[in-house]
Amino acid sequence: MIHPTAIVSPGADLGADVEIGPFCRIDEGVRIGDRCRFDSHIVVEGPTTIGSDNRFFPFCVIGVQPQDLKFKGEQTFLTIGSNNVFREYVNVHRGTLGGGGHTRVGDHNFLMVAAHVAHDCVVGSHVIMANASTLAGHVTIGDHATVGAYSGVHQFCRVGDHAYVGGYSVITKDVLPYSKTVSERNAHSYGANVMGLERKGFTPEQIRNISAAFRLLLRSRLNTSQALEAIRREGVPPEVKVIVDFIESSDRGVIK
Repeated sequence: MIHPTAIVSPGADLGADVEIGPFCRIDEGVRIGDRCRFDSHIVVEGPTTIGSDNRFFPFCVIGVQPQDLKFKGEQTFLTIGSNNVFREYVNVHRGTLGGGGHTRVGDHNFLMVAAHVAHDCVVGSHVIMANASTLAGHVTIGDHATVGAYSGVHQFCRVGDHAYVGGYSVITKDVLPYSKTVSERNAHSYGANVMGLERKGFTPEQIRNISAAFRLLLRSRLNTSQALEAIRREGVPPEVKVIVDFIESSDRGVIK
């Protein structure tokens, strides 16, 4: 099934029961296995070989030339296995001659929104790449590994089998198989957002009350429970009650 608005090159090879949705472009040198589905607005350039039963959500860009200044139009390749899911805006690039000329993605992988697989990467099978996770060139991801959201893996690094990389991590060395690995990422609260509250129409008294509560929470050297008791002793106007209720209902604790 090919939508009338899709452009499919006569030089593309489509398997059985392939669905090409609106405004897709499938170029020459692309081979697509059986039962693949391309939702809409997807670009696939070749030479690219795609196995069977893959699902591509809107705006994926697959098999385009690498982001490498040394690339001069040489013939390089992308091979994708079967039973993968590529969510919106995922992009996977072909290889470079300097990296062997071949990017490879295995089977049963789940690439979430805006994930990026650069040139010459090798992604195993049963891998999860969460939203906006990024692989630089020449990265190897082992089977059953997970790369958390917004994480970046430096070029030539490896992530071992069954490894878990926590979100927002910066990976500059190899990640051990079976490990849980995450970058250090301390977050701090710096008090009331006074300017924002003024813009939202909070009165000067309300802002003073909120700022006083934050001083007890953040700067008094009291732990959270002691700070809440101190806030209650000074009175809890409605705007401060919002803070107290929020802290008391927190399952994971609050950033201080």
